[in-house]
Amino acid sequence: MLKVEELKVSYGRVSAIKGISLEVQENEVVFLIGPNGAGKSTLLKTISGLQRPEAGSIAFENAAISGQAPEEICRRGLVLVPEGRHIFGTLSVAENLSLGTTIRDDRQQIRADLDEVLTLFPILRERYSSTAVYLSGGEQQQLAIARAILQKPRLMMIDEPSLGLAPLVIDQVYDALRKLNAKGMTLLVIEQSTARVADLASRVYVMRNGRIVLHETKASLGDGTALTEAYFGDAGHAAEQRVH
Repeated sequence: MLKVEELKVSYGRVSAIKGISLEVQENEVVFLIGPNGAGKSTLLKTISGLQRPEAGSIAFENAAISGQAPEEICRRGLVLVPEGRHIFGTLSVAENLSLGTTIRDDRQQIRADLDEVLTLFPILRERYSSTAVYLSGGEQQQLAIARAILQKPRLMMIDEPSLGLAPLVIDQVYDALRKLNAKGMTLLVIEQSTARVADLASRVYVMRNGRIVLHETKASLGDGTALTEAYFGDAGHAAEQRVH
């Protein structure tokens, strides 16, 4: 569904992504984990058209999308929920959700989809007329995901959905992601923590210093030792580009 091959991205003379290859198959939940500064957010920005690659290729549903405008990539069904949520604080919950439908013209289906996201995130129904700036961090994260769902993604990329949230709220967000995947949505999720990986992931990539240092399927994760070593230290470099 999504295939990235030998992708390189630089900011001036600083190399942020150093020849990454990864793929996401339809109906999978793929996690990309790694410490701060690994290049994870840069990768998602590049896939979504917000950052131009220096080299390599990106294909979505067998069509090359490298260099395309972000709005065109979004219309193809590849949608990003960025780190930090990026909701419009001065607008209401209703108005923020409406922004998620601007690329669509199927008004009748939009109404049905809106009811579905409000059922998935009941707090948004309660806060529907409230100004978004007054939502809690967890409520804002749910709003950002709901807005993305209304864009009718085939694949949704989510950058650190648990960032800054209380454990109970993280449970709520991940329960929603699990339900979305059960309904057929494909997910690529960035996280710093490995805590949620074993429960939801189809496959996991570990990224350090602009490179993929480990690639595991859910079945091969075992007790998580290899995952932890790849995340935290030099043991991960010995396993670079290892595929199971």
